[in-house]
Amino acid sequence: MATGIHSFKPNPGSTHKTKRIGRGPGTGHGKTAGRGEKGMWSRSGSHAKRGFEGGQMPLHRRLPKRGFTNDPFKKEFTIINVSDLMRFDKGSKIGPEELIAAGLARKIAKRGVRVLGDGLIDRAVHVSAHYFTESAKEKITKAGGTAEVITL
Repeated sequence: MATGIHSFKPNPGSTHKTKRIGRGPGTGHGKTAGRGEKGMWSRSGSHAKRGFEGGQMPLHRRLPKRGFTNDPFKKEFTIINVSDLMRFDKGSKIGPEELIAAGLARKIAKRGVRVLGDGLIDRAVHVSAHYFTESAKEKITKAGGTAEVITL
């Protein structure tokens, strides 16, 4: 007898016949089709709302509201460190578009690009951004480059 993947059979008892609902009284699942007599779940088109717990006070209402969020007013910047500028060649001009092209930023945030002074830089590059920290500006100029502030 040839053995192969096509000759495998499931173990006896591991597979069950599908429950054929609403196919007459002889099946044991006729008439009400396993839904009981009356009530919400016996009807078609019934569903409980998200979070509904059968009339019990739902969890999202039992828990207290706490804290404060300032999300609508937070200041979002695209943050670049001085060490990130090392991937550019000496003398290159770096602006928001160049940062996206180099893969350092996916998009420019609402408040623009903010250059932070983390890391070292040893080449003269000309950086245009919306905001520079003092240490970032100092490191860029010390390396022989320029830090130009642009407005939105």
